[in-house]
Amino acid sequence: MEYLALNQIPYYEDCNKIVEGLGYSLVSVKVTPMKGRTQVQAVIAFKDPSISEGIGIDDCAKVHRLLAPTMENLLSNQDVYMEVTSPGMERAIKNAAEFALFVKKNVKVYSVEKSDWIEGEIVCSDENQLTLKTASSNENLVIPYTTIAKAKLIYL
Repeated sequence: MEYLALNQIPYYEDCNKIVEGLGYSLVSVKVTPMKGRTQVQAVIAFKDPSISEGIGIDDCAKVHRLLAPTMENLLSNQDVYMEVTSPGMERAIKNAAEFALFVKKNVKVYSVEKSDWIEGEIVCSDENQLTLKTASSNENLVIPYTTIAKAKLIYL
């Protein structure tokens, strides 16, 4: 699995300032030009890992109201279609940098070393590896990103 620092993703830092100011964290932002208009997809999560409830429509609407005009300004385009969503029930983690946003949340990763899924709670992560408290043995397991083929969040 590849690690790309979140601040290297275009528009991430500008959007994250707004999202964090509202009490959320920005998981991802994707900007796609489409036939004269620009599509922006933003995924948000609660900033506080102790909050177990999911992101709702009201949360997405609150972020959308502030983020949409900001993106129109940043993109110098008034024809911006903006979508703000939650990570979903089983979000596929595409960038290893996302693990840090989901500390204390459950995840399953497919390890190429073990040729199997490993489930556990995210303890911490850095630029090279993920530390999970495994569900099976309740011990911390360090997993290098180079050995992760795919990963998904698990909401219990």
